[in-house]
Amino acid sequence: MAATSTNKQPLLIDRVLHYVIDLNTAAVGAIDVAGTNTALLLVDGTQQDGAIIEDIYSIARSAVESQINLYISPAADYLRPNQGIFVGSFKSATTAGEQTSWETMPKILAPMPQTGTEQQFRAFYLPKGRALWAARQGNTVITDGPLCGCQGGWY
Repeated sequence: MAATSTNKQPLLIDRVLHYVIDLNTAAVGAIDVAGTNTALLLVDGTQQDGAIIEDIYSIARSAVESQINLYISPAADYLRPNQGIFVGSFKSATTAGEQTSWETMPKILAPMPQTGTEQQFRAFYLPKGRALWAARQGNTVITDGPLCGCQGGWY
């Protein structure tokens, strides 16, 4: 494999990842993590080298829209208020079975074919030693909350 002139290696995926969680019981009261919350662990990278996540999505199971908040934290056992950092949010669909994705994921530096418009690929980089958490914004347990999933790879 060829390295660049500064001896950096390209980012290569060792193994793929794809996780899905049920957000029925996962809730945080607001964007900031404060007090008790029931956020669920989506990706545990606390003992891994890191991951690149190319899609974070939800599948609606009701006609009620949910705001899904995403957080990173160094802990994989509980999303603590002093450790959980909000990294973004997106809304679930309002038709059961319909899928939505986190369209405003951070932009990445991967080359993109020239199409005449200025665009960049988007993905989420989960650093080594961090966990990705997800929760609906709210305070109640529901029975038809959206599913939240992600797809990408460990490197």
